[in-house]
Amino acid sequence: MDSMIAAALEFLQTHPTLAPVLALIFAAAETTAFLSILIPSTAVLVAGGAMAATGKVEFWPLWAGAAAGALIGSTFSYWLGRRYGRTVLEMRPLSRHPEMVEKARAAFVKYGPATVTVGHFLTVLRPVVFLLAGMKDMRLRRFMFWNLLGCAAWAFLIPKLGQFGGDILGWLWSQFA
Repeated sequence: MDSMIAAALEFLQTHPTLAPVLALIFAAAETTAFLSILIPSTAVLVAGGAMAATGKVEFWPLWAGAAAGALIGSTFSYWLGRRYGRTVLEMRPLSRHPEMVEKARAAFVKYGPATVTVGHFLTVLRPVVFLLAGMKDMRLRRFMFWNLLGCAAWAFLIPKLGQFGGDILGWLWSQFA
């Protein structure tokens, strides 16, 4: 996984104008069932935010790409859950993580459709929450409302944390160098 992160960051440094495309790809992977377990997208998006602190990458296009990617991945996962139901949960790698399914089910019972928004932020829910929304026959309009909130907020917060960290490191460097 470290080599994937390194390759993505090297690509981002070499081609900063493609930051929105890279953010779209990694955010889609982060919110797509199965892929979110296998691909270290959050690290790439945080690092992209850190590059925004240096001025190498523009923040708002990065955010737009990440938001669009999150929308694509989560909506596709919703469709998978709606179309294939429980069969999807029985496939690997999800079948190896039944605790994720149970935590997502418990969250839906406790928080209802707001779980879709929260699912963007919690690693333990993200691989299955959008699938379960589709499996539970949540109406598309309701899903999209909660999903758009989560996509926009998550796509802002994750790179912004990297940018904030980069700003702090830059300030510390200027104070002590």
